[in-house]
Amino acid sequence: MTVTRRAALAAPFVLAAAGRALPARAQAPFPNQTVRIIVPYSPGGASDIAARLIAEKLTPLWKQSVVVENRTGANGIVGSDAVAKAPADGSTLGFVSVNHAVNAALYTTPFDTLKDFSVISVIYSVPLLLVTAPDFPAKSVQELAAMVKAKPGAITFAGTGGAVHLAAEMFAHKVGAPMVHVPYRGSTAAHPDLIGGRVDVMFDTLAAVIGHVQSGKLKALATTAAQRLPILPDLPTVAESGFPGFEASTWGAIIGPAGLQAPVVTKIATDSIAQLQVPSIQERMAALGATPVGSKPEEAQAFVRAEVAKWQAVVTQAGIEKQ
Repeated sequence: MTVTRRAALAAPFVLAAAGRALPARAQAPFPNQTVRIIVPYSPGGASDIAARLIAEKLTPLWKQSVVVENRTGANGIVGSDAVAKAPADGSTLGFVSVNHAVNAALYTTPFDTLKDFSVISVIYSVPLLLVTAPDFPAKSVQELAAMVKAKPGAITFAGTGGAVHLAAEMFAHKVGAPMVHVPYRGSTAAHPDLIGGRVDVMFDTLAAVIGHVQSGKLKALATTAAQRLPILPDLPTVAESGFPGFEASTWGAIIGPAGLQAPVVTKIATDSIAQLQVPSIQERMAALGATPVGSKPEEAQAFVRAEVAKWQAVVTQAGIEKQ
């Protein structure tokens, strides 16, 4: 068969047009590969446990492996940075605590906490308790405030970083007189000195100190939650003890890199929130002293933004230099 010169010249353009007419291959819906959840803290903490509980339930639901990776360092900054720099396809997520917001106030980070992440859902919240040794003179928040005012800089508090430290700084600012921060590497390290009266007060998580309170080794003056706790119904809040608006807690949230598509964010949030209704997860959350939250993405984003602003104000008021 003879091919004319005109037909030969036209052939590439015909083929190109035909190629454009072919439908594009549709991208497989999320999730279409293994999903990794980076926990930027050591194994065994509340964030790590919650992330593993949810990952275990999402694996069969998504028909994809959902694995948890602990990537520690720099108070959570190392792991969070890995999430910020991951592809925005949902294959890499993070599970962060209140330190994620506190770090924005305390440290110069390699990422922008508000711009470089998609906040998907706040999963739980854990209130703090204000505790002292049993024989500490103050028997209420009001009495403690009076002592702080009477002896500025004489009352000491144990701090381990994050909300545990800054809640005390916030209280001192509300009182209008300073307290002295005694640093510890962790709550467990601080408890013997607190019980022995070598340090005066501490704000610590419910799960960390409830056993000591119930055994009488520590005395609880108040909770930092917005409302009284069902487990301690007679314990007042700091807010109702003369400091309205005072609220501090630790929390756990699922995040991803900025730029995640809305359908992906919605699916991760919806499916993760649904797991909070599973009785076994509710039981484990209760054991951690955690209250399930399950916020929608827009609510979670607003919450983290408010947390960053709150802790930035506390750091500024306390005169803590950013590192």
